Amino acid sequence: MKTPYKNIYKVLKTNRFIVIAVVAFSFLSSIISVWSVFNINNKALNNAFAINTDGSVIPLKWVAQKENLKVEALAHLELFHSYFYNIDASNYEKNLEKALWLGNSSVDNLYRQKKADGVYNRLLQYSLVQKVISIESQLDLQSNPYKFQTKTIFEINRGTVVDRYELISTGRLIVVDRNFPKNTHGLLITDYFEKSLKKLTNEN
Repeated sequence: MKTPYKNIYKVLKTNRFIVIAVVAFSFLSSIISVWSVFNINNKALNNAFAINTDGSVIPLKWVAQKENLKVEALAHLELFHSYFYNIDASNYEKNLEKALWLGNSSVDNLYRQKKADGVYNRLLQYSLVQKVISIESQLDLQSNPYKFQTKTIFEINRGTVVDRYELISTGRLIVVDRNFPKNTHGLLITDYFEKSLKKLTNEN
């Protein structure tokens, strides 16, 4: 007795169903895989990790780091302006070296210009003491690099005379790798510019 042949159309229909099912399953698997990778990557970006003293891993939210950015930026600006403008004959070289680590070539160019103008020679020659009184900075953290404007009040003690000045400086902050102890905040001042300098009187 001959084995009856299956209807060719039924065979093709069955094959088509199998192919469609395999393609659909593969597509669904790909979607799930992509979603899983995206989810894992998103979680990784939102978390940093630190090692506790007992060896355990502590997750740290990037959101919290973003909130701390303002604090770190203000601290960085205060540190820089203190080093760059709080100088006298005994500490200016050490302070300026520290300040140069906190900014890019715009800071270095300003330093070289001041040096060429004899600012630091006069500091040595007349034993001047330049003391920072206050530092107030305003930040714009909406876009990177972050714009800032700083008002620095400082005094120059010439022995018998003490003059007070107000300096307005501007620039931008970019995020860089932390370098302990030279740049602990992981920020760098760029486009630094001394916008205005005026002598304050008793009326001010």
